[in-house]
Amino acid sequence: MRKLLAASLLLLSFISLNVSPVMAAEEEEGKTAFIMHHIKDAHDWHIVDIGDHAISIPLPIILITDGKLDVFSSGEFHHTDDGSVPVVRGENTYLKYHEKIYLADENGGLTMDADGHPTNAKPFNISITKNVASMLISVAIIFAVFFTVANRYKKNGVSAPKGVQSLIEPLVLFVRDEIAIPNIGKHHYKKFMPFLLTVFFFIFINNLLGLLPGAANLTGNIAITATLAVFTFIITTFSANKNYWKHIFAMPGVPKPLLLIMIPVEILGMFTKPVSLTIRLFANITAGHIIILSIIGLIFIFQSVAVGPVSVALGSAMTFLELLVAFIQAYVFTLLSSIYFGGAVEEAHDH
Repeated sequence: MRKLLAASLLLLSFISLNVSPVMAAEEEEGKTAFIMHHIKDAHDWHIVDIGDHAISIPLPIILITDGKLDVFSSGEFHHTDDGSVPVVRGENTYLKYHEKIYLADENGGLTMDADGHPTNAKPFNISITKNVASMLISVAIIFAVFFTVANRYKKNGVSAPKGVQSLIEPLVLFVRDEIAIPNIGKHHYKKFMPFLLTVFFFIFINNLLGLLPGAANLTGNIAITATLAVFTFIITTFSANKNYWKHIFAMPGVPKPLLLIMIPVEILGMFTKPVSLTIRLFANITAGHIIILSIIGLIFIFQSVAVGPVSVALGSAMTFLELLVAFIQAYVFTLLSSIYFGGAVEEAHDH
């Protein structure tokens, strides 16, 4: 218990060290502005601030401008975010402003509109950002784990699991026996298992990685959650049988005049399902990060020693709660996907 408490205090202390300089730097814009700084995507991987010096890992900037490819390190922007230090690449001059890259105007700067937003042209940006790098790391972890488990099964056959098998096998059986079979059925679940296992472990591992100090907020990025939801929508739509479409366009037992109302509602429901999947995962993960950072930020807002122990205690409790949320959100996304698949392949005589 003491070791667990010490680890929690060390984790929260590291987070505090990470956010306090940002807090001071953005005090004029509001004392909570540092929260959004830590949950948004970036072109470099910020590790920690020591005094006024930021320690970051530069990531590749990959831009396409007028059909020409420009590749360079994000370190060439010198960690500025106000567009004051341009990067000249041949005929093109690039500026970074709020983690977006623009082409410099004829004066070598940014042209702002009345609302303070740049009006400069943007190159086509396919850079390896912090979230992309985190996703690649998680994919590498997933491949390493499952190739290791698969090779052990090939070598030892069906036997008592050892090592990483002891962790992975119960989770695989849980997805199969508690999610796939009850919601899809014994006759159809197997073809959906690769996707269900992939999405479960992808979300779960990235949720856990997102809790590490300085980590990326991948599953709190709505583009990632939307992509996963779109895959669920596509698989559901292309797996659907006649009975599924019959219940949308010609519902049994419904008077024909009511079909004029029910058909648009059912079609709308097809598209609201992936939207709900997207927002549910994005909102829950993002909210967890914001709450933890807000609790730790209280130390710097009130600037009181008395607030420190309370913030650390609450932050520690919230961090452990987020470990549970990491599993729950992976479970819920996989569960709802399996329910949609089950509805798409259900036969008319099934009960």
